[in-house]
Amino acid sequence: MTRTAIAAALAGTFLAAPALAADDPRIAALKAEAVAGVAARAKQAQVINDMVFSFGELAFQEVETSKYLTDVLEKAGFTVTRGVAGLPTGWTAKWTQGTGGPVIALGSDIDCIPKASQKPGVPTRDPIVPGAPGHGEGHNSGQALNIVAALALKDLMAKHKIAGTLVLWPGVAEELVAGKAYMVRDKVFAGVDATIFTHVADNLSVGYGQPDGTGNVSVRYRFHGSSAHSAGKPWVGRSALDAVELMNVGWNFRREHLRPEQRSHYVITDGGDQPNVVPSEASVWYFFREQSFDRIAANFAIGNKMADAAAMMTDTTVDRDIIGTAAPQHFNKPMAEAAAANIAAVGLPIWDAADQTLARAVQLSIKSDKQDGLATKIEGMKPPKEKPESGGSDDIGDISWIMPTITIRYPANIPGLPGHNWANAIAMATPIAHKGIIAGAKVEAMTLVDLLMKPELLKAARAYFKDVQTKDQKYQPVLSATDKPQIQINADKMAEFRPAMAKFYYDPAKYGTYLEQLGIKWPSVPVGK
Repeated sequence: MTRTAIAAALAGTFLAAPALAADDPRIAALKAEAVAGVAARAKQAQVINDMVFSFGELAFQEVETSKYLTDVLEKAGFTVTRGVAGLPTGWTAKWTQGTGGPVIALGSDIDCIPKASQKPGVPTRDPIVPGAPGHGEGHNSGQALNIVAALALKDLMAKHKIAGTLVLWPGVAEELVAGKAYMVRDKVFAGVDATIFTHVADNLSVGYGQPDGTGNVSVRYRFHGSSAHSAGKPWVGRSALDAVELMNVGWNFRREHLRPEQRSHYVITDGGDQPNVVPSEASVWYFFREQSFDRIAANFAIGNKMADAAAMMTDTTVDRDIIGTAAPQHFNKPMAEAAAANIAAVGLPIWDAADQTLARAVQLSIKSDKQDGLATKIEGMKPPKEKPESGGSDDIGDISWIMPTITIRYPANIPGLPGHNWANAIAMATPIAHKGIIAGAKVEAMTLVDLLMKPELLKAARAYFKDVQTKDQKYQPVLSATDKPQIQINADKMAEFRPAMAKFYYDPAKYGTYLEQLGIKWPSVPVGK
């Protein structure tokens, strides 16, 4: 097959882009077949995406989501192991062809955002269930991408007798950075050679080295005092809430003397029961973010010191629970270069007038600084910055320090949105997400062909991991052997909202899309407006 023919096979509904270079004819033909396998599963990807969107489950409570996804994979012939690493909604799904060959893991997150319920395709605030959680980041899309890419590769590997193993897994409680470090600690990834992670974005891109962002420790401090009548004998009581407030005051004063790159935030999760009772129990939940293992540890130590000092000042006691951790991310250069070549071959989706109209309407509605709709130019490869900027965290960082890892970002959302917001849910069960998933799945499937068929790629990836990434810096886990996932978090919230949300679960047997089920016209604003 010629490179021209390969490019034609890849193009489909995507923008023209440079053809692949340096692939021998057999690998080029396999990639074209993998791309065709993904394209043939576009309907399945849409159904998976819309179904998970309709579940809208918070961290640790992704019960319906995990049940549905594992059922899909089991029916497709994967061997599923549930409840991994003490995570009730954690699992792995494994399929092997032949003996030997690389073991490649495919991961993506599944949890959603509090109070982000939103009707898809509607450019103004319109929750499906008021106050309920929703996919205000777009985590409903990544498993749809991974599954159709894996199924296309499964058929390819069986047909051509290509030895290897595919392992799919979910990012549980990523919004709390509270799942992957437990999976690493409990050796869920033992024997895996490399990981491809996928994350929703508004473009197709991949990078290597340390990206913008931070690592993180998520920790809850619980103060214990003694109650008393707040008016009658307050001097008898010892206020746990006083301790929480003193810790927060101390931390806020200390911020001035921390690096500008640090990010830290807290919420008071228990402030007492009622004003006329001195609070005997109170708690505060902190995120301590920094850009290196040592600096994360240093800020965590300062936080612990503040907590101990606050307890001493109030004659209370304090203990702490680590809820989650995220290592600073570092991605593999040879794998990223392979994925970047495939991104160039696939290109962005061709957005039609309806897609662009809805995107611009959303940007206008939220007063975004971007008003030009969906991306039409590929970002592609992102080389590392000399000085990465601070920002958010993702616990894929922990996996990136135990094996060669990359994140492929795919264009399933709208540029210029605030993130962790109802507006980020608007596109996520619409043709915008459906097309973006297929673009990302084609890139992932082609990169899987590279990893399975090019031993030199995995060899180079291992060499980069050993001789560059981990030469002077090693993984520094925060979790101890006795730390346990805080799986009770969000149980009450989901118990409150799930009955109302269940009335709106997607029924693909009756409706072609979730938009159709909700009675939402596409686009919901006049084209060209």
